[in-house]
Amino acid sequence: MFDHEGPQPLNVQVSDVIREKIISGEWQPDHRLSSEPELAQEFGISRGTLRRAISTLIREGLLVQARGRGTFVTATALEPSIAQKLTTLSEDFAHRGEEVRTEVLTVDTMRAPAPVSALLDLAKGQDVLHLERVRSSSKGPVAYLVNYVRLDVAPGLETVDFSHQSLFGELESRHGLKISRGRRTFSAVAATAELAQRLGVLEGHPLLYLEQITYLADGRPVEYSDVWIHSERMRVTSLLSR
Repeated sequence: MFDHEGPQPLNVQVSDVIREKIISGEWQPDHRLSSEPELAQEFGISRGTLRRAISTLIREGLLVQARGRGTFVTATALEPSIAQKLTTLSEDFAHRGEEVRTEVLTVDTMRAPAPVSALLDLAKGQDVLHLERVRSSSKGPVAYLVNYVRLDVAPGLETVDFSHQSLFGELESRHGLKISRGRRTFSAVAATAELAQRLGVLEGHPLLYLEQITYLADGRPVEYSDVWIHSERMRVTSLLSR
């Protein structure tokens, strides 16, 4: 089942296989995994390798361990840990092995709206990239995203095919920018007629709303976004420690 001599670490291969079993529905919510010795023998790996793989999936929120009871599947719903890690939705989906389709609705340049101009510390009348997308999984639309990005530090973004390229990936690889931190605010909202159409829900349906400002390593704000999330197709998890 696994390539013991390949370039990818064995525990990563194991976590990928278990993740796929969860995402595909083969292992349903509350499914109890076999005991550690049994599962290690089934996979033909050491218990140490298995523990590292399971630890990864626990951090991702896909598995949970109950003392004296074993290890269980928490959910098959998408649960990116976007409450504490500055990753994009596409990066979260890719990390979990979930295929996602991106539909670009709008990509152009525009004069920054006054609130956005203030948040991004722009001069009056300065242009920004205006990007609108819908991300969908196999179950349907998951998130509707509206981004505003500074063009003075990343010119030419309006020519990028964002149906296949990541916004953060373009900023970091193509323009050599270092994204270091962000601020995210979550709230619950009711779907307007436009949001309902974008996400395939009824008007008034409860949505999770995410507002984000992203900063470069030198402290400059570079991107502002509004994201509306289909609350039945994706949940936000927060991994905490004490």
